[in-house]
Amino acid sequence: MAKPVWKGTLTFGLVSLPVALYPATESHTVRFHQLQRGTTDRVRQRRVNERTGEEVPFEDIVKGYELAEGQYVVVEPAELEEISPGRSRTIEINGFADLAEIDPVFFDKTYYLGPADPTAAKVYQLLVEALVHSHRAGIAVFSMRGREYLTAVDSADGLLELHTMHWADELRDPQQEVPDLPARRKDFNRTELATAEQLIGMLAVDWHPDDYHDTYEERVRALVEAKADGREITLSAGAEPEATEATELMDVLRRSLDEARAKGGGTGRRNGGGGGGRGRAASRGAAEPKRVAEPKRAARPGKAGAQEAAEAVEDLASLSKTELYRRAAALGVPHRSTMTRDQLQYALKAAARPRRNLKRAS
Repeated sequence: MAKPVWKGTLTFGLVSLPVALYPATESHTVRFHQLQRGTTDRVRQRRVNERTGEEVPFEDIVKGYELAEGQYVVVEPAELEEISPGRSRTIEINGFADLAEIDPVFFDKTYYLGPADPTAAKVYQLLVEALVHSHRAGIAVFSMRGREYLTAVDSADGLLELHTMHWADELRDPQQEVPDLPARRKDFNRTELATAEQLIGMLAVDWHPDDYHDTYEERVRALVEAKADGREITLSAGAEPEATEATELMDVLRRSLDEARAKGGGTGRRNGGGGGGRGRAASRGAAEPKRVAEPKRAARPGKAGAQEAAEAVEDLASLSKTELYRRAAALGVPHRSTMTRDQLQYALKAAARPRRNLKRAS
């Protein structure tokens, strides 16, 4: 049983709940020591003065912020300790947000929040159920291990979960980070788009996390075990897939459909493998679904509401980007946080446009 990494009080309004924070994940990475080739001698890393080559005692090491090459502002560890947020004793929820409005890129790490006092069971269960029924998560800032964290407190399967999140200024702008990022096209061939959507439907799976494994780690362990037994393993890399040419797209999509049909696709839902969901994954089917990575789907008006929807989007050009984003969030438009103003307008119009019944491509 894991030990709590933090204990304190979670508050919302005037309600206080003693809680303990537990790690929700663990790493199974195979860990190696560094050795000198041809020996079993360990290779150690030491803190060395790059000018003199002499080892520096830990107590003589300070922090340096480089202003220019060779010019530093020196900061003592004690100075950083004085301004450190320290260890807060409270997770104070100052608001409840719809998780569907939070782009998954904000989420970092997940912890379990358990009751720290058995007498608080009723308050704990009340908050769990209230979050389930409200479809919201508590937003709070708290300190742990000398750092401040932005967090979201959610409920799933009868317990509270705390998700640490990135601050807004930590997110990179994909328009600047991704070279040659194509603009969203509006002129796709309808048959190509319908065929791609049909392929996605045929490859739909139910989410069972136990069906997926870190095959690289499994191969590393197999390699270590084989070498320990004096056996050799021959590993071969698969062929690199070639990029699909635009002129071949329709043909490749159709062949993909044929392959999916041959494998038994087309049922609408299927298992991703033979393992099947177990534990928490299986229980989610009967309980309220977790919505962290499940954004709302944009509502599609029918024929009767087509005119009203068209009138509703006529004034989009006059709206600010903030207002466009607010409307996109209300409709559950995915990836809205990465969109430009023009892209938000297009996405809102697409969300309001009635969906046409396209013939299934053969």
